[in-house]
Amino acid sequence: MDSTVTKSDFEDSKVTKSEIDRQMEATSEGALSVLRRGVAASPELRQGLAATVLMGLSIAIGRLIIPILIERTIDGVSIDESGQTVVDRSTISSAVVVALIIIVVSGITSWAAQRRLVVRAEAAIAGLRVNAFRRVHELSIADHNETQRGVLVARVTSDADALARFAQWGLFAWSIHPTVIVGTVAVLAFYSWPLAIIVVLAYAPVIPLLRWLQRRQLAAYDIVRTRVSEMLTGFSEAVMGAAVVRAYGVENRTRDRLHNGINARYSARIKANRFQAGVFVVGDMFGAVAFSSVLVVGLLYREQLGLDAGELVGCLFLTSLLNGPIGELGETLDQTQTAVAGWRKILDLLDQRTDVPEPVDGEVVPAGPVAIDAEHITFSYRDGAPVLRDVSVSIPAGTNVAIVGETGSGKTTFAKLLCRLADPSSGTISLNGVVLTDVAPEARLKTVRMVPQDGFLFETSIGENIRFGRPGATTAEILETVDSLGLRWWLDRLGQGDAEQGLELLVGERGGSLSVGERQLVALVRAALADPGLLILDEATSAVDPETDQALTTAIRRLAEGRTLISIAHRLATAIAADHVLVFDAGQLVESGHHDELVEAGGIYSGLYRAWIGNTSTTQSPDLAHDGV
Repeated sequence: MDSTVTKSDFEDSKVTKSEIDRQMEATSEGALSVLRRGVAASPELRQGLAATVLMGLSIAIGRLIIPILIERTIDGVSIDESGQTVVDRSTISSAVVVALIIIVVSGITSWAAQRRLVVRAEAAIAGLRVNAFRRVHELSIADHNETQRGVLVARVTSDADALARFAQWGLFAWSIHPTVIVGTVAVLAFYSWPLAIIVVLAYAPVIPLLRWLQRRQLAAYDIVRTRVSEMLTGFSEAVMGAAVVRAYGVENRTRDRLHNGINARYSARIKANRFQAGVFVVGDMFGAVAFSSVLVVGLLYREQLGLDAGELVGCLFLTSLLNGPIGELGETLDQTQTAVAGWRKILDLLDQRTDVPEPVDGEVVPAGPVAIDAEHITFSYRDGAPVLRDVSVSIPAGTNVAIVGETGSGKTTFAKLLCRLADPSSGTISLNGVVLTDVAPEARLKTVRMVPQDGFLFETSIGENIRFGRPGATTAEILETVDSLGLRWWLDRLGQGDAEQGLELLVGERGGSLSVGERQLVALVRAALADPGLLILDEATSAVDPETDQALTTAIRRLAEGRTLISIAHRLATAIAADHVLVFDAGQLVESGHHDELVEAGGIYSGLYRAWIGNTSTTQSPDLAHDGV
């Protein structure tokens, strides 16, 4: 795969001026507003902030005193009437001692303030990341369907990192620099108000220029953060789909997509850096104008201004002192704009409306098998057609229910509503007589568990993956659950005769060390350990080998005892074995009844069954020929 990047690759992804202008129009919230919201959302930053600001003020005052001490030192040397040099050693010694004390104290104070800021900043970033992770898991399936995975990853990684750099250094700079600037002008005015006016006039154009640059720089960094999210999405898909990329030989297409993402991020960053470079030029250029103006005017009109040599040198040092904070303004503003852009992204995630708000004082579902009552359920994703339309059904407690229907008929969406991964657009769902939206989250997790088709596993051992079903469960309790499902033989085989050794086996990333069927077995044991009153299986027996299929079938039959079981079936054998069958079509519940009744009725289910019979008569396969059942 050719990885050469040409200049034309970057030319094609340039961020244009119109894009910057559109971003400025779309982002009406100013930087100060974002900073206020961010500090309010990060109480860790506010802790000890007053002490840190006081430390910064003391450092700024120390910097202002140094030029005064220099002036006193120079004025401590004079020439008497006879032309002899007279040195006021007492004045010079005092100035040197005071300067030394100020330098040492300022250094210690700066170290303490910087350390405090780093500690507070890391605590704030950790808090933001935790809150962002929590909000990601609070979002409904509609939000996850509409948001790219890389975008959510960027919120808690690169966006948070950009904010960390600002919190560790930028806040400290903003607490010192304004004091240095105002104090310097005040002291300069004390020495010579005409020179102070010259300095103010020299720097006056900086304010409108920086304002103009700041607004465009902020818009540019908003685009940078968006491009980073898009780039991470491309990387995530390329890494997770590496096997498919190689199997289908689409390396070039994948490379082109990654290059586009990288180039778009590169172009956005270059555009933002142009504004940053402008800030640096503004500070240096007007700083040079201010210093040269004071030098020329001071030398030409020293006597008229009433300045002796020490005072003139002090004025020059004060003017050069302004070059520090104003010169660093470019880097400070750059970090601030980067942080504001990232902070806004994180805050927008935290402020995003949750479609499934949890009740404050939730109710508890009575223990045991769960009776389900769904009344006039309608659900649609945002700005989309209804996926479910006016679905009403009552499922008695302890019933084994199979849901069948074509792909896109709404059966999986209905199952997700039962888990409250989203709330119906209209209608209500009740579990054992308690409205689902009123159930406390802990009670809901204890009552309802879902085994998805992919059987997602975390990168740890089999035992730890199972323990997610009930945190704190002992090894003995896990093995007892395994025995209850008749799966001890499987663990013995994995552990070469020792089931406990089998639990210690590492599954790899996303369970890659196990087969599809084995991942389903782990997911099933995990659900059984939780002992829910309602168990939902989303095609749990699809795409597995015959031996694992038999093991899953036996385990599911045992797991169904004493609880309500709902199976989303792509295999008609599951529907035949169920107590009750629900048939979905185009988002509606069109048929409901026992297998035999539905076959006799001659409706949609009967047609699916006859197609299956015809398929099994020629292929002897238990799988339904129709892809969506």
